[in-house]
Amino acid sequence: MIKSKADIMVFENAQKQLEKAKKHVKLAQETEETLKYPTETFSFSIPVRMDDGTLKVFEGHRVRYNDARGPTKGGIRYHPGVTIDEVKALSFWMVIKCAVINIPYGGGKGGITVDPQKLSKGELERLSRGWMRKAYRIVGPDRDIPAPDVYTTGQIMAWMMDEYSIITGTYSPAVITGKPLSLGGSLGREYATALGGYYCIKEAAGKVNPGKTVAIQGFGNAGSHMVRLLAADGYKIIAVSDSKGGAHLEAGFEYEKLISVKKREKHVDAYPGCNKITQEQLLELDCDILILAALENQVTKDNAARVKAKMIVELANGPTTPEADDILYQKGIFLVPDILANSGGVCVSYFEWVQNKQGYYWKEDDVNAKLHEKMVEEFNATFDIHKNRKIDMRTAAYVLALGRIDEATKAKALY
Repeated sequence: MIKSKADIMVFENAQKQLEKAKKHVKLAQETEETLKYPTETFSFSIPVRMDDGTLKVFEGHRVRYNDARGPTKGGIRYHPGVTIDEVKALSFWMVIKCAVINIPYGGGKGGITVDPQKLSKGELERLSRGWMRKAYRIVGPDRDIPAPDVYTTGQIMAWMMDEYSIITGTYSPAVITGKPLSLGGSLGREYATALGGYYCIKEAAGKVNPGKTVAIQGFGNAGSHMVRLLAADGYKIIAVSDSKGGAHLEAGFEYEKLISVKKREKHVDAYPGCNKITQEQLLELDCDILILAALENQVTKDNAARVKAKMIVELANGPTTPEADDILYQKGIFLVPDILANSGGVCVSYFEWVQNKQGYYWKEDDVNAKLHEKMVEEFNATFDIHKNRKIDMRTAAYVLALGRIDEATKAKALY
């Protein structure tokens, strides 16, 4: 596949964020050097017999970026735009994210270049098992632990876990997280990304007091659960979008009605009485909180100056470019970065892995309480660096993470 400029930019953006943070933290030479390159990069073809009898070949990837702090961890996404450069960037962000939330993991990521909505259930299963048949040599319960990401589900994780168990001859629930409860999944995992972001919003509210009108770009798993949590807490959701377009309603959306419309009509802009808007228009609405829960590179140097929100929360990975970060910070917009805001998902994935290892499973309230403790602790650690060093929240989160990665790298005394 020919790399586009956008594909390459994703990884370059990740490296720019790293370089910016390094000005505020002293790293050992070996830490700097090992963070420049992925530990392992694996691309492969996945032949799949389609329902009509033809054979189609899909491109799959898995990257283990850095394992200084433990086994690598990160999701698998199914999307037509998946490239190795995107996967490298996402795996790098997972290194930082796991260190920010302070769980004993490094970072990894995977994906398949595919539109899963064009596949039957049988084709999707054969594709998913095919990915694991290739990737099993790089993953493992103590080496690299995948999870769901864009357009992947608990069912897909179940197929992959089962395939790995068949290949290795050992029942291995800890090889992958985000599984159904019946196969070792954790209570609370389905909505953990949104809940972690919600805890960040509640902590931020006591410090920067942004207000309660909200626009959300992206109505997938994380975005829809965030709407549920915020609506129940008295926040007014005035705009929401999905892959087909956006909807604006100044009076605010009713969560149950919005879910019903999405399920029935397949797109949110069918909500009665709403104004149809574009993704770009949603980003520039006059609101208190803008939640980015879609894909990378949504707020850029070209539109950042027109963002009116008082606070941005990144539930997606990489939705804001480094150039946009600088503009938003100068405008006084408080941004909760992806490596903190959406770390609830990997945190509860870690809890799932621990439960799989123990063979003992926790109550949902216990999972959520442990997540709350983690998110509050690390949000405040990041916020303290932000205030004390007078740097933006993303750079503060990087400083926190890099210090932890540096400590682990030096302790290993790499040869």
